[in-house]
This record gives sequence, C-alpha cells and structure tokens, in this order.
Amino acid sequence: MTSLDKPTEDTQDTEADDARAVTEAALFEAFGGVRGMVETVLPGLLFVTIFTLNNDLHMSAIAALAVSLVLVVVRLAMKDTIKHAFGGVFGVAFGVVFAMMTDNAKNFYLPGMLYTLGLAMAYIVTSLAGVPLIGLILGPVFKENLSWRTRNPGRKKAYTKASYAWGLILLGKSAILFPLYWWADTEQLGWVLVTLKIPPFLLAVWLTWVFLAKAPAPIDVFAEMEAAEKAEEERAEREKAEREAREGGAAVEPAVDSTHSGRHRKG
Repeated sequence: MTSLDKPTEDTQDTEADDARAVTEAALFEAFGGVRGMVETVLPGLLFVTIFTLNNDLHMSAIAALAVSLVLVVVRLAMKDTIKHAFGGVFGVAFGVVFAMMTDNAKNFYLPGMLYTLGLAMAYIVTSLAGVPLIGLILGPVFKENLSWRTRNPGRKKAYTKASYAWGLILLGKSAILFPLYWWADTEQLGWVLVTLKIPPFLLAVWLTWVFLAKAPAPIDVFAEMEAAEKAEEERAEREKAEREAREGGAAVEPAVDSTHSGRHRKG
C-alpha cells in the first residue's frame, strides 16, 4: 500500500459509514423507531393485562382504544407525525368492534392477525412480481422513489431480499398465532401475541439494514429534478438575455444607419 492509496481507502470507508448512517436513519423514520414500537405494543398489552385480571371484555377494549387515542393526541400536541399512532387506532378500533360484535375477547386480536398474514403475502407476491414492497415503502424515504427498479439493480436486489425476509418472518409469526387462536384461551393468545410484537419486527428491520448497507447508494431523484429545474431556469435566463441583446442591437442599428445616410446626403 502506498501513501496515495490510504486517503482513497479512508474516503471509501467514510462514504460507507455515511451510507450506513443514512440507511439507519431512513429505517428509523420509516418504521417509527422506539416510540413507534411502544405505540404498537401498548394497546394490546393493556387489553390482555386487564382481561387477565378481571375477564371484562368491555373494560379491556375501552382501555385499549382509549390509550390509542391518547397516543394520537400526544403526537398531535407535539406536532409530530401521527401515521404510526393513527394506524394503531384503526387496528385497535377494528379489534374492539369485532370483539364486541361477536362477544368474544379472543377476536380482539383477529383483525391484526389477518393483517399480518395479508402483509406477509404482499411482501412475497410483490417480490415475485419484481416490485418488492419494501422498496415501495423505503424508496420515498431515501428520496429515490422508483429509480431502483430500472436504474439501480443492486438496490432492487437488496429490496427483493429484504421483502422476502419480511414476508417469511411474518408468515412464521402467523404460523404460531393462528393455531393458538383456535386452541388457546384469550389470555394465552394475548400474551404470546404481545411477546411476538417486537422480536420479529426487529429481526426484519435488522435484515433490511444488512441488505441495504451492502447495496449501492440510492439515486436521489429529488436532487436530480432540482438540478434539472435549475439548469432549465439558467437556460431560460440565458435565452432571455441573448434575445434582449439582439433586440437592443436591432434598435440601435437603424439610428446609426440614418445618421450615416444623412451625412452622405450632405456630402
């Protein structure tokens, strides 16, 4: 290794570190981070805790829905994004309605379980179709939109692997929960479901980070569009200046010709 090689390697290491940091920040934003996980777990945890203590479906359901609404209000008060908390409210509301209509506390968990199964299939089907769902989710976060589909095959491959990972992990989770839905009681199902909220999610996020950290950098299509707009504005300004210069020259030229002609006649 020569002295000239080392700065190049240092630069590459710095760029790799920056890419990993960007990937981590994007994943944190897309999936809500620690706060998003808390908002996902808390309503179900409250439901199963209260139901385990007193077997009161109505009290458990109302408490779960109330805490979901409180989480949304807190987000609004802090002027923060509400997509994770708001999604939680819808999920809990569906569970509450379904449980109340059937008078079966176990059905509080069924809409979420069906959603998980459907999401698992969506990850796998979209990967097979060449438009992996995780790429559709993270593309706007990385400011690359759908450029990875045709212009960045390395990232498309990484998104495909990550989508398969999410799909298989969620299928595995469903394979555990659905038999429990039929065979276990409400408390057993609830505690297993709460236990399985975070670990599979963290595994899927970690695998996504691993795949994307090794992939080529995203193409910032927003920056490209801004650069194209700036170039178009500069071109328009140059054309305007050239046009004004030509018009100014055309306006001066007849005056010069007239004076020249007058002098010629006097002569």
